[in-house]
Amino acid sequence: MPKQQRTIIRDKALAADDWQLLEEEAALPDGMPVIVSWERWQSLLDSDQDDGRHPHVGVQIPNTLDLTEAWTQLQARPLIALSFPAFPDGRAYSQARLLRDRYGFASEVRAYGDAVVRDQLEFMARCGINAFVLRDDQDPEACLKAFGSFSDAYQPACDGVEPIWKRRRVAG
Repeated sequence: MPKQQRTIIRDKALAADDWQLLEEEAALPDGMPVIVSWERWQSLLDSDQDDGRHPHVGVQIPNTLDLTEAWTQLQARPLIALSFPAFPDGRAYSQARLLRDRYGFASEVRAYGDAVVRDQLEFMARCGINAFVLRDDQDPEACLKAFGSFSDAYQPACDGVEPIWKRRRVAG
């Protein structure tokens, strides 16, 4: 029986997940969009297996990865998946901001992990994340309502929304 496609949120809409998370030892399929771990990506680079023949390989990075050192190896990837393992761990928020603001990464930035829940989606989107693999107990349809929950922002972010303090200063 074929595996059922998971529903994710991409660009604030429900979408079928067209990416497959590849097991560490699985062969790299031709033409099929897959996500590999950072370690697997490093081994592909070291073995010259990614010589341009695999443009559909996304990379799942740990939230401990220093993007200043890894950027050259990630910049051409069509997808970067960020780990949100727990609520108090916000390192992937910083990674998303760096990808969008400092490095100008324009492809998919995906959030996955136990902290990808409705209450966090708008904050993640403001940091530049545009795709969300929801925790299993989350209703994707209900989670769509998270976007636009707040009418004003208090800090600058990747989404271009002018913080309220700046608007007040200009108006005042």
